Amino acid sequence: MFRLEKVFQNDDTFFIKSTSLVKSALLFLSIYTYSILEFHTIYDLLNLNVYKDSNFYLFSKAISIIYFITTLIIVRDKQYKSNFLSFLSNDILPLIISIIVCFSIFFFFKVDLILDFSFLFLFIFVIFILFILNRIISSFYNYLINSNIIQRNIMLLGDAEDIKNIIVERKDNDINIYKCCLLDTYDKDIIKKVRLELRIPVFGKDEDIRSILEYHSLGQIWILDNKKNDIKDYLNNILKFSVDILVVDLISENIFTSNKLINNKYKFEHYEISKFYGFNLFLKILFDKVLSIFFLLLLSPVLIISIICIYIEDGFPILFTQDRTGWDGRRFKIFKLRSLKSEKFDKTVQVLHGDSRLLNVGKIIRRLSIDEIPQFFNVLNGDMSIVGPRPHMVEHDIKYSSIFSGFLKRHKSSPGLTGWAQVNGYRGATPNPELMKKRMEHDLWYLNNWTIWLDIYIIFKTFYIIFKSPG
Repeated sequence: MFRLEKVFQNDDTFFIKSTSLVKSALLFLSIYTYSILEFHTIYDLLNLNVYKDSNFYLFSKAISIIYFITTLIIVRDKQYKSNFLSFLSNDILPLIISIIVCFSIFFFFKVDLILDFSFLFLFIFVIFILFILNRIISSFYNYLINSNIIQRNIMLLGDAEDIKNIIVERKDNDINIYKCCLLDTYDKDIIKKVRLELRIPVFGKDEDIRSILEYHSLGQIWILDNKKNDIKDYLNNILKFSVDILVVDLISENIFTSNKLINNKYKFEHYEISKFYGFNLFLKILFDKVLSIFFLLLLSPVLIISIICIYIEDGFPILFTQDRTGWDGRRFKIFKLRSLKSEKFDKTVQVLHGDSRLLNVGKIIRRLSIDEIPQFFNVLNGDMSIVGPRPHMVEHDIKYSSIFSGFLKRHKSSPGLTGWAQVNGYRGATPNPELMKKRMEHDLWYLNNWTIWLDIYIIFKTFYIIFKSPG
């Protein structure tokens, strides 16, 4: 529902920063609890007057804020680590620095603070609490991995020996799932031999990569660069697809202190990645869920009236469902209010203005985009976003991907109810390739320039267009 695997697609920064906030909040609660239990009982835990009169009142607030800021500055890890050394560097070191900074500020501004052994006991107590929290967070992170709530589905591309070496090596963590591999060969015998050795799907250069990406729900392709082969040949085969591309350097000297290592061994570079990951994507997802619930409640009278009108005119079914292409080419069922007659016809033919297949009520609900309201359920289900490239029929994706080389790149995010193309005049049917090309160009611009603020602008402009010039 929340597509957390995409939030974690390229790194764990969102998880690490979120835990910093949790640690800071727990730090405050720990000092709050200690300030009361030092001279009182648990029955006074909710007595704020005791807390305000304690020696730790101002200190608890200041240290919590400083600790949070310090962790944001000091902790630069891109991948979450649960070992003891990471606990010392990411939890205890910021705590020590925060205490020094806090005492310095209090001393400079001459804030009353009684320094005694109670601070030493408090320090020990806080370290214990942070250690327990660290174990809980690590267990939660492992739970997300083991439950496949977060994972990176990866295709390996390169020579057979290089692929085998990567697979048999110890991975950084279980997030990286090697779903299949693509060999730089057309030789069927080599492909068959490697498939028996690796026991995962192995494909050659003549395979339909689009179908492979869709079937295995792939989010990343790792190009294994051994400096012997020209990676431009690899790139030419995959650049037109909607997948993140990493180039893994198997040869160069590595700096082991770097965060940018695969299997603690190989340097890599993001050749091409989607902008939709991490904290910004989490905000977009949260924004989508809240707005979807709000709009469904707000538009429920319109939805109910439309349902009644469809039933009176043409009976059941009320909803129209169809396979559409989503993020990374994954298929999903899109929901719409049925605006066409229930008689049989070719559903892959786009509906044009004045189409004879339209119901009378269908003309109205399509003109005002009322038929799109059920797609808010697609948003709640995680298949769509409120803003993004409009999803096309699978048949149209296959057709136009053979005409325009970058067409499938539109699938680098969740498809949307509205999008940059729609608010710039490319809404509705696309009866000719030139219109589809314009829509594609606007969608790719959106993917390359996306921000939360752009989404908000598109939402407001969508309402303006619907009510100003419906159709």
